Amino acid sequence: MIARPFSPPAPPRVLAALLLIAVCAGTAGASTAKDLKPGRIKVQQAAEQETAYASRPEAMRFAEDLASRRDLDVAWVRDAIGQARFSPTVVRLMQPPAKTFTKNWRTYRSRFIDPVRIAAGAAFWRDNQASLARAEAEYGVPADIIVGIIGVETIYGRDTGKFRVLDALTTLAFDFPSAHPRARERSEFFKSELEQFLSHQSRLGSDPLAPRGSYAGAMGMPQFMPSSWVKYAVDFDGDGKVDLWNSPADVIGSVASYFKAFNWQPGMPTHYPVRFDTATLDMDALMAPDILPTFSVPSFSAKGAVLEGEALKHPGPLALIELINGDPNNGGSAPSYVAGTENFYAITRYNWSSYYAMAVIELGREVAARVR
Repeated sequence: MIARPFSPPAPPRVLAALLLIAVCAGTAGASTAKDLKPGRIKVQQAAEQETAYASRPEAMRFAEDLASRRDLDVAWVRDAIGQARFSPTVVRLMQPPAKTFTKNWRTYRSRFIDPVRIAAGAAFWRDNQASLARAEAEYGVPADIIVGIIGVETIYGRDTGKFRVLDALTTLAFDFPSAHPRARERSEFFKSELEQFLSHQSRLGSDPLAPRGSYAGAMGMPQFMPSSWVKYAVDFDGDGKVDLWNSPADVIGSVASYFKAFNWQPGMPTHYPVRFDTATLDMDALMAPDILPTFSVPSFSAKGAVLEGEALKHPGPLALIELINGDPNNGGSAPSYVAGTENFYAITRYNWSSYYAMAVIELGREVAARVR
């Protein structure tokens, strides 16, 4: 659930968006929320305090409002947000891509479908075979999709992010880059995620300055945003807590839980091959719904999309998925196309990108081929 390159314009966020994908049971301490007084939040070095949000009136008003609505200790919330530090790196990474940027599926694919991830994925699969099988039985989500997600997100826990989650969320809540076309909407989203994060940390009695994650505030092996952690994370290993950093079983169960919540259909393929009948092709109509499955097989075919074999028996709606392969006038090649099902769309609820979804699918398949 990190914002990534190549994401198409986002549909209304069903989730809390994404992402993927809220927070920090893995960092819970033994103390209760009432025991964690403001003075017990770790004090940062004086030089870092110069860029803290304690001097921002709008941040302090937000803290007081949050505390009132969530029935939290107002001093604790003010102290936490007040110690969040503005991160120019987070702002830079959230800047929209240059207008001259051209998507390239082959380049994107090469970042995720590589020997390192495939080997790591095979090891993860073998080590967690029982949990993967149980998740598939209970939630209907195939092991290769779960393994593909975790591999694309963090290489199976090798890279869960170095940013302090509190800093990332607070920066994006109050200083989201204004050049972004959806800056106001995204700022509100991150305020909501900050609220979920602090509320959850308070309930756990955890230090809100401790968790680290992505530049967007996503956490753990599956990179769940705070709202996703709260809604979809599960204690799959039965130890009484949810730990998405250190418990592969909890990670596997939580990813499966997430997809079930977003209407994963057991047994349904994610996509089918498609070609075109140039005599009847209406590409504008086929592309109009973007990645949202909209067309029945007959209506899809009537607009010039040619399906074969099992695809002709598909019972649900389809979408035409376009994967651009660079600029054909500058060394690139023609786009690739597939017919996406409701399960392809479910993967894009983890991250709003057809490129991301296809990378997850193909990595999972490569790992499965290595294991089986």
